[in-house]
Amino acid sequence: MILAAAANENLAHVSNVLIYSAMAVYTLAFLAHIAEWVFGSRSTVGRTAAAITATAPAVTVTVKGAEKAAQGGGTAVLERPKVVTRSAPGSRDVPDGPGAAGTSEKGDLYGRVAVSLTVLAFALHAGGVLTRALSVERAPWGNMYEFSTTFGMTAVAVYLGLLAAKKNVRWLGLPLVTSILLDLGLAVSVLYTDSDQLVPALHSYWLWIHVSCAIISGAALWVGACSSLFYLFRDGYEARLAEGRDNGGAWSNVMSRLPAAATLDKFAYRINATVFPLWTFTIIAGAIWAEAAWGRYWGWDPKEVWSFITWVAYACYLHARATAGWKGRKAAYLALLAFACYLFNYYGVNILLSGKHSYAGV
Repeated sequence: MILAAAANENLAHVSNVLIYSAMAVYTLAFLAHIAEWVFGSRSTVGRTAAAITATAPAVTVTVKGAEKAAQGGGTAVLERPKVVTRSAPGSRDVPDGPGAAGTSEKGDLYGRVAVSLTVLAFALHAGGVLTRALSVERAPWGNMYEFSTTFGMTAVAVYLGLLAAKKNVRWLGLPLVTSILLDLGLAVSVLYTDSDQLVPALHSYWLWIHVSCAIISGAALWVGACSSLFYLFRDGYEARLAEGRDNGGAWSNVMSRLPAAATLDKFAYRINATVFPLWTFTIIAGAIWAEAAWGRYWGWDPKEVWSFITWVAYACYLHARATAGWKGRKAAYLALLAFACYLFNYYGVNILLSGKHSYAGV
């Protein structure tokens, strides 16, 4: 008989301190990101409008009737009416915005400070997750509290990895730290569970495989969902500019500094398409683990059902992107619906519904 080791309370306490310290630094990063947007240049609105609204060339037309009427002959010069129409979603030839900092050196300085604070908060956050794991000598995702803290850490890692790869994603900083603060705030206030050993059903190497894949998938899907959401906002902004209905203001100032709608749409698609195979493997690994733990691969448990529903939703999204009539806004709505299924699969199923996956508690 194998006896589970008792939790190391000292390391568990250190983990809690590190998580709260990370929250404090994330708050400073949140303020720095706001300062970046506030001090960002407002002059980009005019440049974006000029890029979208093309001026049609004048056309010189010879009018034979006018030649007879005019002394010495002549021509009548007619100017083609300027008709602005909205292009198909994602097909506008619009340059990306300059980013949160705009063209402001002060805004760029605050942006760099925000990223530096995010890196520091990530280090504290990762330390909190690691010491939580060491306190019980197992994977640090045995309950909703541990899953939430690890999920947040992974989301920040994805963001910092994209920055390190020179991707234009600094605009994600503000929604990212906002989401992380909400995630950690909910984790420490509502979902907190004392450091303890797992129930026997969870003592398997599949815990490392299945849950780690679910966390990585969720973090990447968050990035894709955020991109789809901002695509909808930016697409509406570009449409108003093209129709001459945008009158400036704070919202337009923010929208003008984001990447173009086509860029956001493509980025969201690439993220979702890349992580979809991993989410597929997550479900397969869960089925294999279920057979080892409960003697069946599939039992229509609420968690299993909603994992499959999430998979179907993302499969529909990817299929929609390959279908001409479902590109653009329709596909973006479907991507957000799919991510909503993922969130319900975690929060809703674990809290509201009962099943075999309810053993972890909150």
